[in-house]
Amino acid sequence: MTVVAQRSHDGRLNQRGIALPVVLLIVSMMLVTSAAWFEGALFEARNAGAVIDQMQSFRAAEAGLVLCSRALVEGAAIAPLAPAQSGEPQGWRRQETFEAQATAPVRSWPGSVRPPQCLVEAWRIEARPAVRAFLVTARGFGATDDAQSWLQMQLVVDGMRIERHWRRVVARPF
Repeated sequence: MTVVAQRSHDGRLNQRGIALPVVLLIVSMMLVTSAAWFEGALFEARNAGAVIDQMQSFRAAEAGLVLCSRALVEGAAIAPLAPAQSGEPQGWRRQETFEAQATAPVRSWPGSVRPPQCLVEAWRIEARPAVRAFLVTARGFGATDDAQSWLQMQLVVDGMRIERHWRRVVARPF
C-alpha cells in the first residue's frame, strides 16, 4: 500500500492510507498474543490434569498400602503368603508376578480406573532371625492405566513391637 502525501490549500500536508496498515499491524499483534495465551492456557490445563492424575494414583496407592498393612498386622489373610525367603523379596519387581498375586483391599477407588492393589511378601532378616518381616507393595491408579504410583512398606514384627519403614518406588516393575 502506498501512502499518498498531498498539500492542501492552506499548506498543510495531508496523508491518506496510513491508518489501515497501522490498524492491521495492531490487530495482527493482538491475534499473535491471543494465540500465545491460548497455547499457554492449554499447556497449563494439560499439566494440571497430569498433576491431579498423579496425586490421585498416589493417594490410591497410599490407601492400598495402609489397608493391606493394617490387615496384615491384625492377622487377616489378605493374600496367600509364600514361604519367607532370605534377603528382601523381589517378586514385586516382575510385572507378571505382581499381577498374578496382588489383591485389591477395596472394590473401587474414586476417580481411579482400577482399585488399588497390594502384594505381601514374607522375608527373613538374617541379622534378626526371631522377627517376622514382610514387604508390602501397593500400586494405585489415576484416571488411566498409565497413571500409576507404587509405594512400599517394610513391616518388621518383633513380638508386640512393629517397625514400619515406608518408601516410594520410583520406577515401575518390568
